[in-house]
Amino acid sequence: MPNLPSYRQLVQRREKERLFLASRNAREKLIKTFTPREREAVEYLRWLKEKIQDNYKKFTGAAALPSNLVTLDQRWEDFVDLLDVYRRRKQHLKSINRQAVHNQLSQAYRAAESAGDEKTRRIQQTNVEILKRRVASFDEIERSVKLVEGQLQSIENFFSYLNDEIVTMSTPEKFSLLDFEQLSDSIAMTKQMLDATADSVGALDSYNREMGNYELLPEANR
Repeated sequence: MPNLPSYRQLVQRREKERLFLASRNAREKLIKTFTPREREAVEYLRWLKEKIQDNYKKFTGAAALPSNLVTLDQRWEDFVDLLDVYRRRKQHLKSINRQAVHNQLSQAYRAAESAGDEKTRRIQQTNVEILKRRVASFDEIERSVKLVEGQLQSIENFFSYLNDEIVTMSTPEKFSLLDFEQLSDSIAMTKQMLDATADSVGALDSYNREMGNYELLPEANR
């Protein structure tokens, strides 16, 4: 088998292209699972992205896009990925019978307080602590949903801002002054937070499945 540098580079390039196409196809397939309203938001942002990039070339006469405008492709992909997380976590919260868990917690508190012996009290106190952690997990997931919602709005607003700036841009250099990195850093922080709370989502499902509390599970995970 050839081991020339040029051959290795060709193989690596083809593999990179294959992974890129696979990722793009998977994302397009994902978009088809969105609701009409969600797809409308995705397609509008795609249209706005392409409009910004086309207008830059039109108004500046440049043959190629600057690197910061090329990153809009990645920001659009981030929007799609975050929207998927947002919709799934929001549905997860809707599927949770939070009141049932709060009722269980109240009952556990009363059982611990009225326990007739130390062993029973410890068992009920353990149950209280478990239920308190579950309520805390609910709150953590709820906070993550609100954070992602804000991040999605930031991406939409940034694209609209760029579209306005393109029209009034006097020189190509002006675009280098716009803060693309701030949005990128914000998205990275949001994704990091989502990774940190992913265990909470999985733990809730696992606990409810083990305990037979299927009414507390999202329908897709029952």
